[in-house]
Amino acid sequence: MKEPTVKVRKRLSEELEELKSMMMEMSSLATASVEKAVGSLAKQDVNLANKVIKEDDKIDALELEIENKCMHLIALQQPMAKDLRVIGSCLKIITDLERVGDRAADIAQITKQLAGRPLIKPLVDIPRMAELAIAMVKDSVRAFKEENSLLAWGLGERDDEVDKLAHQVNRELFSFVVEDPKKISDAFRLMFVASFLERIADHATNIAERVIYMERGERVKIN
Repeated sequence: MKEPTVKVRKRLSEELEELKSMMMEMSSLATASVEKAVGSLAKQDVNLANKVIKEDDKIDALELEIENKCMHLIALQQPMAKDLRVIGSCLKIITDLERVGDRAADIAQITKQLAGRPLIKPLVDIPRMAELAIAMVKDSVRAFKEENSLLAWGLGERDDEVDKLAHQVNRELFSFVVEDPKKISDAFRLMFVASFLERIADHATNIAERVIYMERGERVKIN
């Protein structure tokens, strides 16, 4: 009776590793989209913005593929305890990654709206926010793959840094509006970009919290 059990466990372990690899792929697609979206804004590159919007479909399709695989594992492999938490966490995490892709598409849409006229201020803090948020998403998913709750815990302080930059961007843009009310429309669009990047960092902390739950079986708030 033990041999079939060993084979089942081995097969489940292999399936879970495959699942984690798919998660890493989804993370790569989503973070690449954010990087390209902010790049399209900085360069006012509408063609690149359109690519980001189109590639969002790939992220959505991969989310569905991963969800189906999770359901397959629950139905046919009958995972228990820790393995079940891994699969359940995966189902939550892909929602956050899908929304990261959505926020990238939102930034790309703003690129298109601002196309043809100079930005009201050089982009300094927004690219920095993007860099930090992208790194957070990558590390949160790496923490999931490696089952590393210590890495996940560290994301809370990094989220605070993104929040501070967002507040700084908003203060600067408000000062532009005070000086020249005609700039209010463009200023608010850049505020939306900062808000989207702040949300991306929040999605990374959501993922980190799921990793800690997966590892310890307890729900925590890291920020």
